[in-house]
Amino acid sequence: MVELMELLRGSRDDRGLRTAALLRRSHPADKELQLAGLLHDMGQMLRPGDGARHAVLAAEAVRPLLGERVARLVRLHAQAGAADGADAADGADGPGGDADAVATLRQARETAAACGPDAGVLEDWRPLLELVAAGARRAAGNAIDPLGLPRGSVPGPGGRGAGRGAGATSWPERSP
Repeated sequence: MVELMELLRGSRDDRGLRTAALLRRSHPADKELQLAGLLHDMGQMLRPGDGARHAVLAAEAVRPLLGERVARLVRLHAQAGAADGADAADGADGPGGDADAVATLRQARETAAACGPDAGVLEDWRPLLELVAAGARRAAGNAIDPLGLPRGSVPGPGGRGAGRGAGATSWPERSP
């Protein structure tokens, strides 16, 4: 989570914040959609100038932390922009059926580019990022059991789990 927040702080504009703010207002119950709005251009921060692959890169980076749906929305938003929604709708109606969410994300992204509401600050999004990340860990079977160890972990010396723990993510390095 720390690495993700640092990456987002390095953004040169607040389009992701404005997109997320628009989605928070229009779809307050869809937390994953809001985060997809916040993170939709993250791939351009990870590898500037990588063209169309930025959405795939961003989706792969957020999947382990925030789950499959956020990753799918981040990936499909670029296809929606590139092909007027046709390719994105094909992929979105498959597992998860998020064609409407992809269209909503695209519309919010375009509105945020033209002008948008006060974007607020990045730190306002940390609790939601942590909430969705916790849900993604539970969905992946990495929930903490009553004894405090992630399911499936092997206790290390002294009875404590070894390694970096559940949900640890290594973000791809940014290009210079």
